[in-house]
Amino acid sequence: MKTKILKYCLVITATLLILGSFTQCNNKTERVPGENDYKIILLHHSTGNNVWKGNDGFLQRMNRKFGGEFAVPKWFDEYNKTHGTDYFIQEQTFPKSEPYGWQNYPYDYYNIWVKNAGNNPYKEEPTLEFLSQEYDFIIFKHCFPVSDIIEDIGEPDINSAEKRTENYKLQYMALRNKMLEFPDTKFMVWTGAAQVKNKTNPDNAKRARDFFNWVKYEWDQPNDNIYLWDFFELETEGGLYLKDENARNANDSHLNNGFAEKVAPLFCQRIVDIIETNGKKTTLTGSAL
Repeated sequence: MKTKILKYCLVITATLLILGSFTQCNNKTERVPGENDYKIILLHHSTGNNVWKGNDGFLQRMNRKFGGEFAVPKWFDEYNKTHGTDYFIQEQTFPKSEPYGWQNYPYDYYNIWVKNAGNNPYKEEPTLEFLSQEYDFIIFKHCFPVSDIIEDIGEPDINSAEKRTENYKLQYMALRNKMLEFPDTKFMVWTGAAQVKNKTNPDNAKRARDFFNWVKYEWDQPNDNIYLWDFFELETEGGLYLKDENARNANDSHLNNGFAEKVAPLFCQRIVDIIETNGKKTTLTGSAL
């Protein structure tokens, strides 16, 4: 009996996979925005991809084979239908592994957008001059190694890629000034991704929390075009580390499916509230006030 059930399951699975191969995924990233759409771009690496997808379990992947969507574009499709809006969101790996390199820390955004600003791409990566022409709303984030902040040495250097608070602050100030040059574009910055306890140490983790608190309470200014989504708070729940129950496992600082599914709507709510009320109806984590 067990053998028959196993064979039946294998046949069903194989059939679904074959049928799915003939069905194009209906994800927002593959669509073309309308002429009058409000265009939003998420620039990210792997942790951002976790949130974009939401729950990426087997059933969800199979559903997408038959036209289902990832969590974030699905949320926006439903919101548009309900509210009569035309918000178009897409995602982009930034920067790519080649030719720039798989680095998206404060130095790298500063390097591409400030130090090498202009109308031409830098190592095939778009500058803000280009992005601001294409998108109404630009979102960017750092992957979790951003929290590997080592001790300051009393020699802040804006052109240093070393992960030190003194360097991060100079780079963030330069980035803020650069974003203010584009008042018609809204920006949303994720507070940096945290790491699980087993993959960092208390000193680095504390420096990371202190820096992201500085971003929230000092760097971010009212009444401008720059906003925050407090991803660090969601991950850590006020602590130093990505909580194990939110992580893929105790040794992997990527998000698990349950947590990604939980925070994806908060991300979307925060975006829409920034567009519609300049963020007055949500907290920094995206919860309704």
